[in-house]
Amino acid sequence: MLAAETVFTFFTASLLLGLAPGPDNIFVLTQSTLHGRTAGLVVMLGLCTGLVAHSMVVAFGAAAIFQSSALAFSLLKFSGAAYLLYLAYQAFRAKPASLPEGLHSGPRRGALYRRGIIMNITNPKVSIFFLAFLPQFADPTRGSMTIQLMLLGGLFIVATVLVFGMVAIAAGSLRRWLTRSERAQVALNRLAGMVFVGLAARLATVQR
Repeated sequence: MLAAETVFTFFTASLLLGLAPGPDNIFVLTQSTLHGRTAGLVVMLGLCTGLVAHSMVVAFGAAAIFQSSALAFSLLKFSGAAYLLYLAYQAFRAKPASLPEGLHSGPRRGALYRRGIIMNITNPKVSIFFLAFLPQFADPTRGSMTIQLMLLGGLFIVATVLVFGMVAIAAGSLRRWLTRSERAQVALNRLAGMVFVGLAARLATVQR
């Protein structure tokens, strides 16, 4: 079982890491602004589902493969970069939509959820980060390391939900303004496309 002071320290560090600008919270920000706060929250759930997968991978030791195998690392990161470029292509082609109050357009919730999962799972840096970060707070003398790492992964996900949820809700407040301005929608879609391209370039150039 994790010590109380370990839980507090780890959770505080996780909140601070979630607040630091990065690909995931930028992704939530752009999707929430474009499609509404519900869309941002659904993307957040997808990202957190990806974190569950990364937590399991680290807990059972498979993340070491990505740290030791250049081929596995490269295949995963280029797959993720290709998907982000596909999202950029969609954003650049998107047309403005005039919405009545209360209606939503854009990708369905299932598609947004899958975007979040793919965005997170295809970033090998997340597994390697978890492999480096989580074990620092686990203590072999306090029981199963696998269980401790899974608990730490769960705490990190809770912190992520809190931070990304606030980002989605805040950014979603811009949605009403966007529904009344076609030029703003076009500009934001172009901005989202550039963000996706930037995230793809960043992912494609990361090194182990």
